[in-house]
Amino acid sequence: MFTNLRHISSLAIASVFLFSSPAHADALDEAIQAEMQRQQIPGLGLAVVKDGKIVREQGYGWANLEHQVAVSEKTIFQSGSVGKQFTAALVLLLEKDGKLKLNDPVSKYLKNTPASWKNIRIHHLLNHTSGLRDAEEKINYRKDYRDQDLIRIAASVPLLFQPGEKWSYSNTGYHLLGFICNQVGGKFYGEQLRERIFQPLGMSTRIISERDLIMHRAAGYDVVDGQYKNQDWVSPSLNATADGSLYLTAHDLALWDIGLQGEQILSASMKQASWTPVKLNKGGSYPYGYGWGMSKLKQYTILDHDGAWQGFTTQFSRFVEPGLTIIILTNRSGASLGRFIDIVAASYLPDLKLEQEQGKPDGKK
Repeated sequence: MFTNLRHISSLAIASVFLFSSPAHADALDEAIQAEMQRQQIPGLGLAVVKDGKIVREQGYGWANLEHQVAVSEKTIFQSGSVGKQFTAALVLLLEKDGKLKLNDPVSKYLKNTPASWKNIRIHHLLNHTSGLRDAEEKINYRKDYRDQDLIRIAASVPLLFQPGEKWSYSNTGYHLLGFICNQVGGKFYGEQLRERIFQPLGMSTRIISERDLIMHRAAGYDVVDGQYKNQDWVSPSLNATADGSLYLTAHDLALWDIGLQGEQILSASMKQASWTPVKLNKGGSYPYGYGWGMSKLKQYTILDHDGAWQGFTTQFSRFVEPGLTIIILTNRSGASLGRFIDIVAASYLPDLKLEQEQGKPDGKK
């Protein structure tokens, strides 16, 4: 049984920012805190990378409301779907090893797949063009499932379209990628991520485990009728799937961003493949690659992804041309993080500041 946080009102939560604000707040700190109060966000972790160097790291608000623990640079949040880029990177590394090919059918690696999946290739899973629909109504999030159980449930749902015809976001597709990585990599995909990406880059990132003792772990929160509630409990197996089930810090993602500027982990061709819009069967494309989305803000091309899971929301945005990356992690479900990206970007890119001052609406897209 999970415990709900006792009634904490909006007025009471305002004290969070009074007592856990940066010691020497500047205009950017003040803007972030004001937006946090507007959206009722308990805690937020920020990291900014410019030209391959971390230029700002800051925690705001509370990591844990019940114990009144402030967010620091060490605070660990949940990744949500920002974690998909790591699963995609592992698939590319396994292809480099010769253990799979992106054009292989998923049935080559997964047992008892239905005939309707015969044309689904690994690359369709990576860029969400498989036609697989998430079977959320058939999954009990408090029940533990084996990999084969989740495959069976996914197979019970008709395809939305034939593979490659359209784009439709699918967490199920990334579940399957994790199962394939387990199979061809010879060990749990999370262990492979640790060995091949997290450890080499000095990241503390790891798979979610509510049972383990995790130092500096933030609590996740929902807001229900203006009151804060603890995140819902999810079974261990559903909190370890490859669609984004990671513990990480803003600093970890900054290290990942810096690593992406070289070829220590991914080669130039792997990164190019990850950041190229998918081409659809009947012409046209969609601005999503392998675990990365693409968007524009004025003249700037942005590589990005957001995430939302179990009381957490996350945003990772790389402004390609000016070499600016903004990482926002929060412990409140339903938060709109595009506004924070706008606020922080305007502090580093002067031409965006005027747009913000003229009353640009929330969100960057």
